[in-house]
Amino acid sequence: MALFSQDDLNPGVRKREVFGWAMYDFANSGYTTVVITAVFAAYFVGGVAGGAPWATLAWTAALSVSHAIVMLTMPSLGAYADLRAAKKRLLAIFTMGCVVFTAALALAGPGSVALAVVLIVVSNTFYAWGESMTAAFLPELARADSLGKVSGWGWSFGYFGGMLALGLCLAYVLWAQGQGQSASQFVPVTMLITAAIYGTAALVTFALLKERAQPNPAALAQGGFRASLQQLQHTFHQARQFRDFMWLLVCAVCYQAGVAVAIALAAIYAEQVIGFAQQETMVLIFVLNIAAAAGAFSWGYVQDRIGHKIALASTLLGWIATCVIAALATTKGDFWYAAVIAGLCMGSSQSAGRAMAGLFAPQRQIAEFYGLWTFAIRLASIVGPLSYGVITWATGGDQRTAILSTSVLFVLGLLLLIPVNMQRGRAAALRADQACL
Repeated sequence: MALFSQDDLNPGVRKREVFGWAMYDFANSGYTTVVITAVFAAYFVGGVAGGAPWATLAWTAALSVSHAIVMLTMPSLGAYADLRAAKKRLLAIFTMGCVVFTAALALAGPGSVALAVVLIVVSNTFYAWGESMTAAFLPELARADSLGKVSGWGWSFGYFGGMLALGLCLAYVLWAQGQGQSASQFVPVTMLITAAIYGTAALVTFALLKERAQPNPAALAQGGFRASLQQLQHTFHQARQFRDFMWLLVCAVCYQAGVAVAIALAAIYAEQVIGFAQQETMVLIFVLNIAAAAGAFSWGYVQDRIGHKIALASTLLGWIATCVIAALATTKGDFWYAAVIAGLCMGSSQSAGRAMAGLFAPQRQIAEFYGLWTFAIRLASIVGPLSYGVITWATGGDQRTAILSTSVLFVLGLLLLIPVNMQRGRAAALRADQACL
């Protein structure tokens, strides 16, 4: 069987459209890889904030504010997109917002902490809105028994976008350092490179991806947001009917909190604790992306074969091992082991969760359910990095204790995954679809 089989797709969906959808993962991965993980995070702590004791906490707090905004807005935006058939239109708006404010990060230099915080909050908010909206297209494209592999296609392809952005930035940084430039001179240029790749690659998505949903006449009559809020309220009232989806959300809050720590603080930990130089950190993140791409792609096929629940649980065990190894690492070589395991687990765990959410989502409420999924992910993105920052601050800068404590989040996620029943959750989604006929 071909790796990219037409049989994995819903009737009427062509492979080129799936490629267009996957190109959005390709486009936006540069933002997380360069801005949140590899370059701007460490630059904010060491350059913008001058290595102040509160710098790591300030970085995690800025990310937490953006995640809180997304938590409070994305479920209703998702319901609005369903009722108005506006997923693609909203995705275009969110993309433009993230591209513009990522480019604006070039204005942040040493001492401009307030400006950097505002730009990170706004750009990360637009990024998260876009990530949620593009995920809502997945169940429209893939058959229910192929959600894992199709999600893995997009997620793995996305890491190549991250590698492209990071590779170009690394090449520029090495050239700039050869010219005697400082971080305050070359980091702003990397923000412009990242924004340009994001905006250019996303054009392929908008050229190929279709909006298949049809607007709900009630939404047009009542006004979009009023109708969307009513629909969201109705869904919460029916929470018992979707109890497996709700369990998945609680599970995701825990394990995604740990993933968020890896994304937001890997570069800071590598440089501040292990002693990596900036160019070494960029190479580390580059290799981590290769491992993540391999993990997301291959694990998508494994997930559809062995089951979503077992596949996700396996990645959480890998994450626990990663935290322990990273906390005990005393050399760069030791830390490389943790980074490779983290990469393999990062792509596979996030792709697996996205596919499971799609399996539990009724067709007429896809964007709404992914809005609720985003609520959980962004809550996790507050809990994880902020708790890491607080522990680091409370222990006088002991990041080893903070990374070891992160393993507890993955243990909790593993325990909360136990009550999730895949068959029951899928049946609830199908019943909701039948009720709408």
